[in-house]
Amino acid sequence: MPLRHCNENQDDLQIDPDLIDKIYEAAFLPELWPTVLNRLARMIDAEGGWFMALSPERQRFTGSEIFIDALTKFVDNGWLPRTERVRRGIRAAHPGFLTEADIFPDGDMASDPFYRAFLWKGGFGWGAGTVITAPTFDTMLLTLERRRDRGPVEAEHVRQLDALRPHLARSALMAARLRMERARAVSQTLALIGLPALVFDDRGKVLVANTLIEALGEHLCWRAADRVSLKDRHADAQFQQAIARLGGEGAASVRSLAVRDSLHRPCRVAHVIPIRGDARQIFHGCLGVLLLTPVTVSNAPPVELVQSLFDLTASEARVARSLASGNSLDEIAVSGSVSRNTVRTHVRRVLEKTGCRRQAEVAAILSGIVVPRGN
Repeated sequence: MPLRHCNENQDDLQIDPDLIDKIYEAAFLPELWPTVLNRLARMIDAEGGWFMALSPERQRFTGSEIFIDALTKFVDNGWLPRTERVRRGIRAAHPGFLTEADIFPDGDMASDPFYRAFLWKGGFGWGAGTVITAPTFDTMLLTLERRRDRGPVEAEHVRQLDALRPHLARSALMAARLRMERARAVSQTLALIGLPALVFDDRGKVLVANTLIEALGEHLCWRAADRVSLKDRHADAQFQQAIARLGGEGAASVRSLAVRDSLHRPCRVAHVIPIRGDARQIFHGCLGVLLLTPVTVSNAPPVELVQSLFDLTASEARVARSLASGNSLDEIAVSGSVSRNTVRTHVRRVLEKTGCRRQAEVAAILSGIVVPRGN
């Protein structure tokens, strides 16, 4: 299936910082997801949206009020496994938003019961959605739906959504692990996450940590005054920088980073997630959460995980993955149907974002990060 490339130069987009803050509020207050979905929908002239988390155990969903009844029937009646839109979206493994033009290049939406039985009957039929595969074996679907008479979602709107996707992915990861239920206290929240996590304040002081992260002595060093650092010095410098920036620049400085072991092999992904707005009612006096997710070693990392590690664009992530696979610049240029100068530009940006000085360092850091099958 031919897929368009994500738009690359997203730095010139004006993204509402209040919307980014609201996205991170929803990580801890899942009842805010309908508000987030409605704001995203208005941004692209859609009517609303829905968010579904799939795990081996169950399916959980939330969405705009106009879709809740239809989604409930859709899930309860077992339509999800028969939905071609969802199957193709997951199979595409695209690190961005897709539209009908990507999922159904032949325009054969009528073959999908989701359109016939649900969307078209309600006057809908055009959308933009993304699949987020977390390093926790959760698969999350986020889709915005337009009226059928409005027409397909334009490329410029997809570009806006792609710029927000790293923030949506981090928030969705947390929300999925909380099973979309409101946490009542900090200790309960960290227990529900089921992943190594701790909460810190604006001075970097650890206010609460769960037992899973306390057991990671090979990665963390507990210091005086309830502070913590990562034993991977490069990752710790990025972590400390993220703490400092969260107190000033805000959510735009949020990042994920690779954490290496004593043999310099990447084996964890550290997500620094800010606590914003109403979420502070739960996490009083807290600035953010450090969440560690596991990775394992293989031959080359999937593009999506490379992208989330360092907030790369889709093309930058593909170039980084190709470097980890041992491909030359000429080979990368040919496979991507771009010029060698374009590849050089992507390589330069990859080096800047990963903090590496040479291409070989990028390959060494990224070699073998894959999504594990279970925690």
